[in-house]
This record gives sequence, C-alpha cells and structure tokens, in this order.
Amino acid sequence: MSLYRPVKIGSLELPGNLFLAPVAGYTDRAFRSLCAEEGACFSFTELISAEAVCRSPERYSLGGASGNAAGAAHSVSVNLIRRGENEKRYAIQLFGAESESVYKAASLLAPLLTPLMPDALDINAGCPVPKVVKNGAGCALMKNPANLGRVTEAAVRASRENLGNIPVSVKIRSGWDSSSLNYAECARVAVEAGAAMVSLHPRTRVQGYGGRSNWAFIADLVSGLSVPVTGSGDLYTPEDARQMLEETGCAAVMFARGAMGNPFIFSAARSLLETGSWEPAPFSARIDAAMRHLEMLSADIGERTACLEMRKQFCAYTKGCKGGAALREKAVHASSILEYRKIIEMWEPLKTQTGF
Repeated sequence: MSLYRPVKIGSLELPGNLFLAPVAGYTDRAFRSLCAEEGACFSFTELISAEAVCRSPERYSLGGASGNAAGAAHSVSVNLIRRGENEKRYAIQLFGAESESVYKAASLLAPLLTPLMPDALDINAGCPVPKVVKNGAGCALMKNPANLGRVTEAAVRASRENLGNIPVSVKIRSGWDSSSLNYAECARVAVEAGAAMVSLHPRTRVQGYGGRSNWAFIADLVSGLSVPVTGSGDLYTPEDARQMLEETGCAAVMFARGAMGNPFIFSAARSLLETGSWEPAPFSARIDAAMRHLEMLSADIGERTACLEMRKQFCAYTKGCKGGAALREKAVHASSILEYRKIIEMWEPLKTQTGF
C-alpha cells in the first residue's frame, strides 16, 4: 500500500499527505503557488498577527489602498492572506495570545477574502521567535494550555459563525524546554476545543531550529489523538518523508526548510512514495522556478519590493550548486528583474548541474 494517501481534516478532504509548512519570510503567495504546482497537497500562509488584522483590517482587504508607501504596505499585507494562483487548498495561520483578538481577526477574514475563502484556519502555538513569544503568542501558548484552549475555541467559533465552518488546526512544538514536554497535554486541550488536526514540530522552544527533532514524540501523539497528526522537523529529502511516515504513523508530513528554494521536493517525494524512486530536478529547473517566483511576487507586491524580498529566496534556490556563493553575492545586490536575468545569463554553464 502506498504511503501517499488522502487526508481528511474535519470536513476538508485532501488528495494527498504532502504539506507545505508556514515559514515566515519564505512561504509567500508566489512560492506557495509553485509548490502547489509541484504537488503540495495543502499549504499554510506565513504566520499573521491577529492583533494586526484587528487593528488595521483595511490593509488586508482585496480592495484596499494602492500607490505610494501605504499602497506598498497594503500589497504586502493582503498577499499574506490571499490564495495562490495554483493553490487549490490552503490555510491561513494566525498567531495571538488573546482569544478575543483571534476571534475578531478570524471573523474579519470573511469580508476581506470573499469569494476566495481559505479552506482552513491554523493557530500558531509553535513559533519560537522572541518578538512573537514575548507577547504570549506562538510557543508561549504552550506554557498556558488553558489559554491555548481558549484561543483554539475562539478560532473554531469564528469559523462556525463567519467562515462556513472550515476546520481549525493547531501547530505546536514538543514543549518550552526539556523539562516541560507538554505536547500531549496541549494537543489534547486543542482537540477538546475543536481542533480538527494537530501539527507537531518535535523540538522545544529552547532548541529553536538546532539539534535533532524527536520523531518519537510524533508517534506518541498519533497513538493518543482521534484527529490527524501532521509531522514536521528535519524533512529535507523524499527519503526523510518516507521514513517519518513509516516510523511515526502520522497522517501527513509538512516540509519547511526542506522546501525552501526547492518546490520540486513535493513531486519527488510523491514519486518515491508511489514508485520507490525519484529523479532530482536539474539546476536549470530551479533557476527557472526562481525567476517565475520573482515575476509572480513582483506582480503581487511591486518589482522593487519583490526584488528585495527575493534576495534571501534566491540564496535558497542556488544552495548547493557549484559556484553558487559567487552567484548569490551578485544576486543580493540586484534591484530589478532585468538585473536578476543578467546575473543568471552570466552563469549559464551552471544550468547543467543537478539541483538536489
């Protein structure tokens, strides 16, 4: 039996179990669209502040401001929550410490996004970044499971009342530190509050993104929950995805850093899960994807802003290629699509290299 299989999250039916994780600064609308094209079955927006949506909902409106600095800020904000061009199924991820703010922000999404509504809402209870946790959001929610339950219930209530009852999921870590591994308790509280799926990145907040993630925690969560569990952490190759599915029994795997600059990880992983083999994408395909990413991002937020944002993305697309350091050194100074194209043309011989 193939390890590539459908997943049901509440009322939402997904054709497969290869997901794109929310990654701040990387999983923009354009990149999610590329990943969907390559076989990502479900994807999540970058984390979005519930407080920011409540404070300035007009910045997230499809019909908001245009032109000048205000218009640029609006373009960036609204494209955080919009569905990608090729994105059939996606979730909007919110973070916040107050249930009232999460309820209001989730409720505001309906008039902001109609008719292109998200397929699910996700609550971020796993982000370890100081500017998120210092206000009690992200992984800090795990220090207060009761509040995590209130925040989850608020999102579920907003969905039921204003968003057509789309499912709500929650993303957590294994705990705050090694002495407080409370992922099982937090997951139970979230499910009791109405969460239809739990995603686990089995590192603690103190670990950040260092060390190894403990997949045994994923297996433990799978055995104790009645809803699907998605596994994340140290998924860089198709073989990693297969191993996590086999070892943990999780319903789906969620690629994060392993997908950065490499949307082809999804088609490669599906090939491995279904046929037992896969072929790496040539470097030329990764460069072509990078330029398509830049062009789509430019259409969304303007060429100048897109070129600045694309600098870190371009580093991801060229990681591992021979001569890539010099290529990246030039790219980080590019400020137009034409400059990016000229830089790539200078490195035409590299297009014969394998991308993985």
